[in-house]
Amino acid sequence: MKIGIDISQLAYPGTGVATFLENLVSNLVNIDKNNDYILFYSSLRKEFQISNFKFQINNKNVKIKKFKIPPTLLDVLWNRLHIVPIERFIGDVDVFITSDWTEPPTKKAKKATVLYDLVVYKRLEETDKKIVETQKRKLKWVKRESSAVICISEATKKDAMEILGIPEEKLFVVYPGI
Repeated sequence: MKIGIDISQLAYPGTGVATFLENLVSNLVNIDKNNDYILFYSSLRKEFQISNFKFQINNKNVKIKKFKIPPTLLDVLWNRLHIVPIERFIGDVDVFITSDWTEPPTKKAKKATVLYDLVVYKRLEETDKKIVETQKRKLKWVKRESSAVICISEATKKDAMEILGIPEEKLFVVYPGI
């Protein structure tokens, strides 16, 4: 099976999102030698340095596809217009896992996403307006298209059901490791 993962949030090391994503990818690629992984990374200004991360790409089952596309352009293409499938960038995959910022369409791949919280619905006054708008656009597509939503806590799972109306059978709790 070919699994694509958006690792673009690794451009922001030290954040909770980057830490969770780094640990997830590190464990997947180091443990699973049967599946192929295609890691999508896009940042206009921040270079991807593999030496900065816990995981090392030392097996033939992992490829990184790097692009210099601004996150604001990906927000327009994927969250607003919802055009240009991820497969145009990384090739065909069976599953594509998104994370924090954008929700690309797929041609055939099943989609999963990681949901950290729903602060953009619960604490608007504490969140930058641009982040709120971008997240809400992304979450609209998550609700419509994701086959699975990985929640980092039971509280996030409950919020996903109550606020977004995502059915419980699509929600899976995976606690962040230490």
